[in-house]
Amino acid sequence: MPNLSRRGLLAGSAALIAVPATATTASAAADRGPSGEKILPGDVRFADLVQRGTNRRFVAAPDYARVVRSPQDAVAAVQDAVRANKRIAVRGGGHCFEDFVDHSDVEVLIDLSQYDEVTFDERRRAFSIGAGATLETVYKALFYGWGVTVPGGGCLGVGVGGHFSGGGYGPLSRRYGSVVDHLYGVEVVVVDARGRARLVLATRDNEHRDLWWAHTGGGGGNFGVVTRYLLRTAGARGADPAKLLPKAPSSLLSTITVYDWNTITKAGFLRTLRNFFDFYERNNAPGSPYATLYSPFILTHKSAGGFLLSTQIDAGVPNAGQLLKDFNAAIVEGVSPAPQVVDQGEGPFLQRTIQRSIAEDIAPSRAKYKAGYLRKSYTAAQFETIYEHLTDPTYQGPESSLLFVPYGGQVNTVPPDATATAQRDVVMKMVMAASWEDPAQDARHLEWVRATYRDIYRETGGVPVPNAVNAGSYINYPDGDLADPAQNTSGVPWHALYYLGNYPRLQRIKKAWDPRNVFRHRLSIEPAE
Repeated sequence: MPNLSRRGLLAGSAALIAVPATATTASAAADRGPSGEKILPGDVRFADLVQRGTNRRFVAAPDYARVVRSPQDAVAAVQDAVRANKRIAVRGGGHCFEDFVDHSDVEVLIDLSQYDEVTFDERRRAFSIGAGATLETVYKALFYGWGVTVPGGGCLGVGVGGHFSGGGYGPLSRRYGSVVDHLYGVEVVVVDARGRARLVLATRDNEHRDLWWAHTGGGGGNFGVVTRYLLRTAGARGADPAKLLPKAPSSLLSTITVYDWNTITKAGFLRTLRNFFDFYERNNAPGSPYATLYSPFILTHKSAGGFLLSTQIDAGVPNAGQLLKDFNAAIVEGVSPAPQVVDQGEGPFLQRTIQRSIAEDIAPSRAKYKAGYLRKSYTAAQFETIYEHLTDPTYQGPESSLLFVPYGGQVNTVPPDATATAQRDVVMKMVMAASWEDPAQDARHLEWVRATYRDIYRETGGVPVPNAVNAGSYINYPDGDLADPAQNTSGVPWHALYYLGNYPRLQRIKKAWDPRNVFRHRLSIEPAE
């Protein structure tokens, strides 16, 4: 199966485009030109740097940009901006869904994309990853170098800078937990009360443990400029790098189940969702035979023509073929006419991971994203609401969708306060997206995605207020609407949805490490009073 683009994924199974990888290798870092100079408007590089974001609703207009190639570059860039009292934003992979980087108030753009080394730090017995690396760079370096991996995301163009600090999850999380369960340390440029920028290494066992903890789910752009991450699985012992992170699978089995909007009935749609959630509620325990099963369910709007279920499982687990067959049978049970299940066969782990990843779009679109954690299935009424909005004949949105991503498993074995990632009793993530090209259509698409979300959560003020079913939302899918009283009528503040009970501690850490509130955006953590 060729690479699915982000937009192609939203459009179902139609768009099959291959995009070449753009990440450079660590060995090339020394040959990338001068470090850290100010790149001004008019410089041939400026437009490319400020337009690297994936959401064309927002485009940065800073006074200048600086490309960071070392921690020292980052310290100098931050110090100069603070001295001049300029607003800073930091860009890694460029995947921020809101305007945290591409905001009119931003005056200095610090770009980390060229600092992407992946090495093994023998002194600290941990893998050192430059914060500008993409997931593709990391997966390849870890796998080819040591046969290990991390349970990160399936969109390989995502930068680790924000992905890791927000928690991080992906196809292997049900078996190996969140990325932050493997985060040993973080190197950060911070600014003290006197305005002095300095580099701090915070680990889970040194005197700066609170700063490390804040980066285990606190989100990017809050405490400083992360320059690199140190990865080592919690509890791992010894000095052999091949034993300090999860062993990668040898190969994967995969299938694609294709649904046709022209033939599936409302009853069939509702039964399919019930089957899907029932299966994962039954098989969400850590250590389940289905721990390596990953099956994102991409429900595109009816105007796309169809939707799909993309499934994979570690081929090395006992009876993997039968487990996959039984899963597919459980999902289509009682659904008539039955959807088409396409066997993708078995393939090498990394090759298949790249093939099934969400590749970067050549021309990013305009978009709006919303999300929620689920402790258990939506109600029958909520499933009906989803159906009504996905089949709304007055809306044409072939690139708009609702995505269910299996979660939980090993993730749920960690106490909610052990990391800043508080959602540790979850079975599923929901991600909703509207995507379009024409700026003149902004209002129409924004209204569809907002109305759909609001109606799903009608009983809790239009947002996923934590209760027996909901567990708030995921900071790596930021949604400014959660801080808007017109959209969030629940009375529950946005930070309680993202951080649950961990927010007060994050506020105290913010005050200690960023007392001048240098690093801020629309949903940034407020310093404790």
